[in-house]
Amino acid sequence: MAQDSSRSDFWETRYQQGTTPWDVGGIPPDFALFAAELPTGGRVFVPGCGSGHEVAWLAARGVTVEGIDFSPAAVTLAQQTLGVFAHCVRCGDVFLEDENQPYDWVYERALLCALPRRVWPDWAAKMARLVRPEGVLAGYFFFDDNLKGPPFGTSKEELLGLLSPYFTLDTHAPAEGSLPVFLEREHFMIWRRNLD
Repeated sequence: MAQDSSRSDFWETRYQQGTTPWDVGGIPPDFALFAAELPTGGRVFVPGCGSGHEVAWLAARGVTVEGIDFSPAAVTLAQQTLGVFAHCVRCGDVFLEDENQPYDWVYERALLCALPRRVWPDWAAKMARLVRPEGVLAGYFFFDDNLKGPPFGTSKEELLGLLSPYFTLDTHAPAEGSLPVFLEREHFMIWRRNLD
């Protein structure tokens, strides 16, 4: 199996083999609570959308949502999950995404902890360019002091270092209903994009 989690073949192999312990197979409770409060008319981006359950949930509620994954097998799975909303997902690399029309909300679901730590500063800068001023980066962050991964753990202090040049932390709470791979180490956080 490929060992560099910054490469698409690393994830493609896992999706093809059905080795996806990060896949909830449904809608995480913190996501549902937060997303239910979204104003209508906004745009949401889901990088690393995997099997696309959250994309499907948002699309079914009339939200303009786009999901990408750089594993073709994940995109195929997501398109099956989405059915009539299959057009909402595509194959792509978040680091190559167009930044000309920033989103109201970017949903973080195990993307950061999937990436090698060497690319985290690039991830933070990219999230800042993808979220409009006063928009949000919201979702799940994996807190752990084990530096091996994926999943690669972080801390509140490290996230503040990465994100505070661009975002202000609004909300932080332990996640509800985490999968075994993340159990008791996952936090739901809402980061508001600073005005430029």
